[in-house]
Amino acid sequence: MNQNLSCRHAEFAGAEYDFSDGRPTCRRPPAAFTQTMSLRILLIEDEPVIADFVVRGLTEEGFAVDHAADGLTGWRRLITESWDVLLLDWSLPGLDGLDVLRRHREAGGMTPVLFLTAHDAVSDRVIGLEAGADDYLCKPFAFEELLARVRALTRRADRGPGAVLTAGDVTADLAARRAERAGHRLSLTQLEFNLLALFLRHPGEVLSRSRIYDRVWGERYDGSSNTLEVHVMALRRRLEAHGPRVVWTVRGRGYVFGDEA
Repeated sequence: MNQNLSCRHAEFAGAEYDFSDGRPTCRRPPAAFTQTMSLRILLIEDEPVIADFVVRGLTEEGFAVDHAADGLTGWRRLITESWDVLLLDWSLPGLDGLDVLRRHREAGGMTPVLFLTAHDAVSDRVIGLEAGADDYLCKPFAFEELLARVRALTRRADRGPGAVLTAGDVTADLAARRAERAGHRLSLTQLEFNLLALFLRHPGEVLSRSRIYDRVWGERYDGSSNTLEVHVMALRRRLEAHGPRVVWTVRGRGYVFGDEA
């Protein structure tokens, strides 16, 4: 048998694989490899065998893949870093995949999400898609199908315009992670952007501290930490550099975004 294979399929044109050790090893990556090297994928999956299978396979295809083994860790990485695709298991320790997805969308997250799960009932698929998933793949699955679906999600994200949230003279482009006030770009941290997106989704609505903690930090508010206050103050400073106050404290209740409290 020829120990080397040069693939001529358009998607993998130019690739060469070495089979000398009994398994295909890519000696020269396909042309498509260079198009995926900058794409970051977050995999939240608690089954080590599946996680290793997915990480190895997608890494060999040129993607930069990071793995979190529980829902809470994955959620924290999701909201503090930028990702091109999220691969999400449903049944996770700490915080299940459905909660991760709902929190992500509630906070304004636009990362394309592919559910990887053993929940194969039609009703489960409907729940996942209505919660904000872009696609759904039932376990067990073939790697070729996973790869095709991941590539489809990245193409869809490239073509589609990102949702833009607007309230008054403040806007947030969720796909570009860009915020502006009165035409001035705001330099925000990841958490500040997520906080602003949550406010823009609920203008005029008083958001309790516990709700904000749940949606932005993925944690329960214990009543003692001043983390939220620090981030609200920082967000106010950036917003008020280009206009009057729009984030107000409602004593004993939380915060509200609008012209006045």
